[in-house]
Amino acid sequence: MAEQFVDLRSSSPRAETRTIKPCPRLEGEVVLPGDKSISHRAVILNSLAKGKAEIDNFAPGGDCLATIRCLRALGVKIDRQGSRDSPTLLVSGTGEDGLKEASNVLNAQDSATTMRLLGGLLSGQPFLSVITGDVSLRKRPMGRLIEPLRLMGAEIWGRERDSFAPLVIMGKKLHGIDFTLPVPSAQIKSAMLLAGLFAHGNTILHQVIPSRDHTERMLKRMGASLEGQGDSISLLPLGSPLVSVNLRIPGDISSAAYFLVAGAIHRNARIVIRGCGINPTRTGIIDILLAMGARLKIANKRTEASEPLADIVVESSELKGIEVGGDIIPRLIDEIPVLAVAGCVARGKTVIRDAGELRVKESDRIATVASELSRLGAKIEPLPDGMVIYGGRPLSGTEVDSYFDHRLAMSLAIAGLVAKGETTIKHAQVAQVSYPAFWQTLQQGLNTDKS
Repeated sequence: MAEQFVDLRSSSPRAETRTIKPCPRLEGEVVLPGDKSISHRAVILNSLAKGKAEIDNFAPGGDCLATIRCLRALGVKIDRQGSRDSPTLLVSGTGEDGLKEASNVLNAQDSATTMRLLGGLLSGQPFLSVITGDVSLRKRPMGRLIEPLRLMGAEIWGRERDSFAPLVIMGKKLHGIDFTLPVPSAQIKSAMLLAGLFAHGNTILHQVIPSRDHTERMLKRMGASLEGQGDSISLLPLGSPLVSVNLRIPGDISSAAYFLVAGAIHRNARIVIRGCGINPTRTGIIDILLAMGARLKIANKRTEASEPLADIVVESSELKGIEVGGDIIPRLIDEIPVLAVAGCVARGKTVIRDAGELRVKESDRIATVASELSRLGAKIEPLPDGMVIYGGRPLSGTEVDSYFDHRLAMSLAIAGLVAKGETTIKHAQVAQVSYPAFWQTLQQGLNTDKS
């Protein structure tokens, strides 16, 4: 299947709006797309491995397609089969042969995960690489990637005094370091581990606050010499290529979050979510919704591809506002926009702190979440590192803007389910970055009104 990139910031007629209406009953089963974070790592690591791997339920969104394209440009054979919404990848690992120098600039499109993980990997390869991205990605901070990689001996440069993409990388032999990660970023941690695979000596990373651990789980499964003790990780360089693994990607909990909140805030709802990943480094949204009083149950727990998953049932709930901050923030950073929607409906005040990282996402998510939910009638006070949400105010439909941010677009849709009247979301097509089937699932799979 040939894939094509869509310029999500285009003002062409292809740009979409979506109109959401409240509905009397919200019910159904949701089958999630594959986890985006795990999908990136599965295709990158299997590209380095010896042998062939079959990756089922690969995330179908634009971010992961960007990773596929970059790897193909680096000489990896990747075939795509199956349905559009749940594709299967067949990856032929490069093994001893290794990656090849790309003949052109690599384009990560809107995907910071693609750029940062490949930035770490390519720093240890014996050739020149240049990675760029779209307007949004070229505004996101890259100094946090460049600085630790340089400590490992990397020759890597960025625009504006090494602050932003495009990145230029002259790959060379690296050396391991003992390093404390200054921010709880799984992208930076993973980039350094990928660099460490090709470094001389041990790479030891310390986490002040643990971030998602998908890379560590997968590296161990594929034969890497990796050990974890407390909040520290120790990795030895590869003595032989990784061993390719077949796997099925668990459902994406970040995608599940929209339906978890929808079921909890709607007056007449029962939603069943099948096969959702419940990695403990990612389940902050579940913990917070339970603390707010959500009627939420986890059933049928099992393990696939070294990752825990389960089915989740959520029903109409009476939520109360709470304070959110500290160590739980890295476990729900991507879910804060839709958590803010829950705060709008909850009784009392919800305070979110220690989430300054939201300022440097696809949009400034503190500013854009506050502005667009306020247009619907919410009362939200932005903070430098979060927001205060005064819940219980009725929401009224109006025209809102996604700011080309996929998580904001989908969060506004969930708000529209409980707002009076119609909510029209501009640039709604941006949901395809992580969840191409979102609108279809929302409007057809859950018995909501079609628009």
